[in-house]
Amino acid sequence: MPWQVIEHASVEKVKEEGGGEDESSTKFRGNCTILTRNLTSFRFMAHPNFLLPGAGLKDQKDGIATGHCTMVARNLNMERLQSNYLFPEISARELEHVKKYPNAEVISLGIGDTTEPIPELITSAMSDCALSLSTIEGYRGYGAEQGNMELRKAIAQTFYGNLPIKDTEVFVSDGSQCDISRLQLLLGSNVTIAVQDPSFPAYIDSSVIIGQAGDFQYETGKYTNIEYMKCGPQNNFFPDLSNTSRTDVIFFCSPNNPTGYAASREQLEQLVEFARENGSIIMYDSAYAAYITDESPRSIYEIPGAREVAIEVSSFSKLAGFTGVRLGWTVVPEELSFSNGFPVRNDFNRIVCTCFNGASIIAQAGGLACLSPEGVKATLSLVDYYKENTRILVDSFASLGLEVYGGVNAPYVWVHFPGSRSWDVFNEILEKTHIITVPGNGFGPGGEEFIRATTFGRRETILEASARLKSLFR
Repeated sequence: MPWQVIEHASVEKVKEEGGGEDESSTKFRGNCTILTRNLTSFRFMAHPNFLLPGAGLKDQKDGIATGHCTMVARNLNMERLQSNYLFPEISARELEHVKKYPNAEVISLGIGDTTEPIPELITSAMSDCALSLSTIEGYRGYGAEQGNMELRKAIAQTFYGNLPIKDTEVFVSDGSQCDISRLQLLLGSNVTIAVQDPSFPAYIDSSVIIGQAGDFQYETGKYTNIEYMKCGPQNNFFPDLSNTSRTDVIFFCSPNNPTGYAASREQLEQLVEFARENGSIIMYDSAYAAYITDESPRSIYEIPGAREVAIEVSSFSKLAGFTGVRLGWTVVPEELSFSNGFPVRNDFNRIVCTCFNGASIIAQAGGLACLSPEGVKATLSLVDYYKENTRILVDSFASLGLEVYGGVNAPYVWVHFPGSRSWDVFNEILEKTHIITVPGNGFGPGGEEFIRATTFGRRETILEASARLKSLFR
């Protein structure tokens, strides 16, 4: 078996002198998770392919092409995925709507894509980097897979301040969503997972693809092997951990996408303690931390003990408008270990070195500019712009007597339509106002009766959307 569950044990520290990023022989004494190391991923032996004799061909009407087929069977985990990934499905419906109403001015409050220009001091840094590549002195090829060390240091200092985050624990990437899949590859198919319900679809879909999820149950809208942690208004958007089954991995996003809710310090203390007691690893997504306006923690590492049980992924996308530039990071603390004491960081470093050639040096130059004193000021100005958009949409929905959540610590508004199906509300809003939203049940069964509206948009667009929504629901 590639995985087995064992009990907690103190692990003696053993370190052979190695150097570099891959100190693969280092182990730590103290708390270990109950997750054993993914033996399959790091065995580096030939793996049997999905090879089966060719079966009978189906017609095109079934979505299968006629004609020649290989003898390679389709990955069964891909067949377990339900329909299309949520956001491409919404884009497809938008295209259908535009064909139906070619003269309509469609407003998108759907996919959370930034709209404001990147500050010039940041684009200038990227431009200078790109131009330098045309010179003998400035040309650079491959960089470190883990990222530019100067940027890693800047991330540790800027986002984690006095927290004990080392630059060597920061892995720069092409975005947090990509890192989520790399982390799934790290963990392998035999771990058990828990997700907030509702939650960002990538957590579940990547779990299905890697083989963790089991079969889909149409009657519940859930996968059999995933623990769905209900997070709604009835429990202040935080799961009842006393009734939550133990899993190896807990995906947790705060501020949450889609609900916009940021967990309090007390709630995150409960989560960390729950993970420590159960030997679990928390996959903490802090992509919207810059939008927090109250005292909610911006990092899981603000909580004592989190370094032994948590990995944090984050991104420049919604902070600096890098949704197209692509730049993010993942923090894997040295103290985080598998059940045998082997450092998780070392295996993640191997995953990164095997599956990734490093983030673009041009994007990393932009990241460094973001973290300069002038860059921080400019990016926070962008955040403030979207926060004002959020206030406008929250006030608009609330003025209609609707139950509105989120919008305080995140650029998302989570609106309740009691007794209505999410896709029905989505369709009605689109048909009658030409506004794209996101149906709540696209984020899991806990999102039924809700829609999510993003507040990324031009101010005049947000104001127009507000006027159309008021006209519809009054």
